[in-house]
Amino acid sequence: MRRFQNIVYVSDGVHDEIDGLKQALSLARNNNAHLKVLVIYPELPSTLTAYRANLEQALSQQVQASIQSAQTALLAGATPARVTVVMISNSTPATLAIQHVLRDGHDLLIKAASRHEPDTGFEASDMDLLRKCPCPVWLCRPIACSRNEIHVAVAIDADSTEPAAQDLALQLLQVSRSLADSWSGKLSIISCWDFPYEDYLTNHPFINIPQEDVQRSVTTAEQEHRAALSALLQHSGIGGLWQEHNVRGAPEKRIPECLHASQVDILVMGTVARTGIPGFIMGNTAENVVQHIDCSLLAMKPAGFVSPVKAY
Repeated sequence: MRRFQNIVYVSDGVHDEIDGLKQALSLARNNNAHLKVLVIYPELPSTLTAYRANLEQALSQQVQASIQSAQTALLAGATPARVTVVMISNSTPATLAIQHVLRDGHDLLIKAASRHEPDTGFEASDMDLLRKCPCPVWLCRPIACSRNEIHVAVAIDADSTEPAAQDLALQLLQVSRSLADSWSGKLSIISCWDFPYEDYLTNHPFINIPQEDVQRSVTTAEQEHRAALSALLQHSGIGGLWQEHNVRGAPEKRIPECLHASQVDILVMGTVARTGIPGFIMGNTAENVVQHIDCSLLAMKPAGFVSPVKAY
């Protein structure tokens, strides 16, 4: 199932991005898609403008060498992806990258995750892309295993009844299935549920609810969650094999734990936002989850999302 046809990879042209380029080239090849490498380098001070041509030439040579190295590192004999390189200087790389998405109709933006200490979460420029970019954003971290061992996971909200959230969940399932099939075929589906009133209702001295009634409510909540997830899976039409993780607890804690325990390489998840209103960008739950993961991330927004960034 081909999903992405017009991909842009954002680079600063300076750091070693072989791992990110390998993921971008592999995805472009699997989708028979065009890949644009957008090199956004810092603006030179006025005292050094005479050297701009030299800088661009050096950066261009480095980027081309990195692309060639990444192509070589992929499977021998495979048809290379179609690649063009665009270079531009700018002081606000995240905004410029989003403007290219808006103007050129890119359906996926890929970028190597900025180095971050500790090795979880994302820096401010990457968070800007997650919050404001209208198309899916793929933030790459190094993947040590071979393509035949890559483990994809998808985190979905099975309990939301809002049409936009349900549509997004279906897209997440379908895209994650497609990604898993293009690599190892290994897919984990993570969905969290909870019954936050259990301790309060059980331990409050003035609420005399029998324990068995509280437990019955907990069991009902879990059963309703599993039924909602099952309905989404059936509606999505995805095939193949997958492993379900119905975990109880807060997503920002339980999802990273599940990813680490299952040794996931790529997480697909939604950044829940109000649609059609610029400025309502990213839900608190999504913010908290992405700041505690250490794998690559493919983040998608619901249909109708409006970026606060303008094309010009």
